[in-house]
Amino acid sequence: MTVVQSDPRSRRRPTPHPAFGHLPQQGWGRLCAPAPLDTSARGLAIVAAMARIKIVHTTEYRYRNPVGLGRHRLMLRPDDSHDLRLHEAVLAVDPKPSLIHWTHDAYDNSVCFLEWPETLRADRLTIVSTLDLTHHPDGPPAPVYSLDPSAEFFPFSYDLEDLPDVARLAERQLPDRNRTVHAWARRFVADVRNARTLHVLEAMTHAIKAEFRYGARHEEGTQTAAETLALGTGTCRDLAVLMMEALRSFGVATRFVTGYLYDDLSGETRGGGSTHAWCGVYLPGAGWVEYDPTNGLIAGANLIRVGMTRTAAQAIPVAGGYVGGADDSEGLWVDVTVTGAKS
Repeated sequence: MTVVQSDPRSRRRPTPHPAFGHLPQQGWGRLCAPAPLDTSARGLAIVAAMARIKIVHTTEYRYRNPVGLGRHRLMLRPDDSHDLRLHEAVLAVDPKPSLIHWTHDAYDNSVCFLEWPETLRADRLTIVSTLDLTHHPDGPPAPVYSLDPSAEFFPFSYDLEDLPDVARLAERQLPDRNRTVHAWARRFVADVRNARTLHVLEAMTHAIKAEFRYGARHEEGTQTAAETLALGTGTCRDLAVLMMEALRSFGVATRFVTGYLYDDLSGETRGGGSTHAWCGVYLPGAGWVEYDPTNGLIAGANLIRVGMTRTAAQAIPVAGGYVGGADDSEGLWVDVTVTGAKS
């Protein structure tokens, strides 16, 4: 991955999101896909074959007065795998950092740290990540996975080989004092004798899409699953967390996934001005399978994975801070374009 200094005179202006903030201790990119997509025949086209994709993700912080720039952490670069080939990744940062350090976090995500000289003062910070990749989706919208016999019916248990590795991901991470999440999750296994695992997961994915209203939220952080149930609305990260916590109430290992959403057949931009979030579920024999409850998507079709973590708070695309007055921050502007790339 190369670092170049961008030219603000030739850069396209990002779409403003004035409510976004850049905190002195940590900047949270409150990023999410737009309202749930129509997956009917006239709506979102499910990717059935590999797609060459270009992603341009622009983040711009602006300040009323020149400020010092603190250390920033980026989670913007996907790793190569059997279902994703990264042809090129270019990171443009202005002002140019004095130190750029790449590493892998505890979940093996590619993470970049940026630092600037203490003497530097700037009235804006622009970070542009450009990706050229080929996406090989796992299969059709409702694939028949080769589940281990022990996982065919829900709920299931992990064997002694997998359990030490997935145990923390199968634990509840958020409070559910009134057991509302627990009770909601059990509606999907009312008939335990006929609760096939894939059917339960599909039903939960589609129920969240049908029963909860997608809504942008400008406050920091992520709702608890219980809060989302009470409100009946949430962002993509809230709906992903609801599904994760519901499945964890059965002891099922899940992880938070952040990335991008792509519509292959139309060739049109999807998720402009946003990233997206969904969840992964670990199924014995099938491995990690992705479910997007915001849009009712299954098996990773149209989902470009960038990072996977235990909690939503660990998957912030851009986080950092500045040295200056509390009122110096003018806001954070984000623009994301996801389009078909030329081979």
